Amino acid sequence: MTIGRMLCVLFALVIAACGAVGCEDSQPSSTDTSDLSQKTAEYSANIPVGTSLLGKTLFAPALDPAEHRKRQAAYNEARVKFNIDPSEENTIWVGRRLAYLGKYNAAILAYFDGLAEYPDSYRLLRHRGHRLITVRRFDRAILDLTRASELIEGVPDEIELDGMPNEKGIPRSTTNTNIYYHLGLAHYLTGDFAQSADAYRKCLERSKNDDMVCASAYWLYLSLRRLGDTQGAQTVLEPIHREMDIIENFVYHKLLLLFKGELTVDELASSAEDGSIDDATLGYGIAAWHLVNGEADQAQKLFEQIVQGPMWPAFGHIAAEAELARAARPDDGSDS
Repeated sequence: MTIGRMLCVLFALVIAACGAVGCEDSQPSSTDTSDLSQKTAEYSANIPVGTSLLGKTLFAPALDPAEHRKRQAAYNEARVKFNIDPSEENTIWVGRRLAYLGKYNAAILAYFDGLAEYPDSYRLLRHRGHRLITVRRFDRAILDLTRASELIEGVPDEIELDGMPNEKGIPRSTTNTNIYYHLGLAHYLTGDFAQSADAYRKCLERSKNDDMVCASAYWLYLSLRRLGDTQGAQTVLEPIHREMDIIENFVYHKLLLLFKGELTVDELASSAEDGSIDDATLGYGIAAWHLVNGEADQAQKLFEQIVQGPMWPAFGHIAAEAELARAARPDDGSDS
């Protein structure tokens, strides 16, 4: 059985288990594009993806029809390329395009299949680790991302192309920073703030532009504050300033300015847009700021508000779930 056939079989098994339609391997004809888009949109909105840390069933977020058609076309193109050449690169893009459609479990299976062919692919491990975080399998994500971090030792870093580019179309992250970023996040979500801080230090060391500096510094600051290292956390904020060259991580930048005392909560809250991923990011950052400054009740209220929102794949949403889950079991020895 070829790898392409194996991948399709795996997809079919997942879809069958969820009660959905079969593999989408080929480009739709000019007569069935609308029908396919409608059916896939229904799949994305109604098929369970997993369970939240609070026991809630998670469904793939619904997409605007035009955006869905765009993402479906990109997946179809990636799938055609994979069928012609089942390379490591093409496997990655099949998985990424599936994830952008909300088909996170199918994406994970694509990466499993790819790693059967390329067992030492730190790039496949990086992407599988990311999507394991999305479906709340943090321990398994840590295994993947730790292995990836070992494999990149001594390997030159490289820019990672964006599947959903920023407005300027300039990629800002690299393979190495993405590995350490997601490794740090997985540890943070389990409440292991020491390991999280270690990973984000390494991520920050490898960050070569202001967007990645802000992303790394944000989680490193919070990790250190959770460890009680206020002085170390303040040191992280020293290079942060208003005039940084930010083209995508605007929310992390603003939150760091909040942590530094150069913006207020009211100024940040006024910029929120209901239902966006940035709202979950912003909301969690503000809640975490209250938490590390001894305002646990206010933080708790915000965490509860965040998890009522629709953007459950957002890292801020997942982090809010993790806070509430830890608070529900205060005798587990972790920070809350």
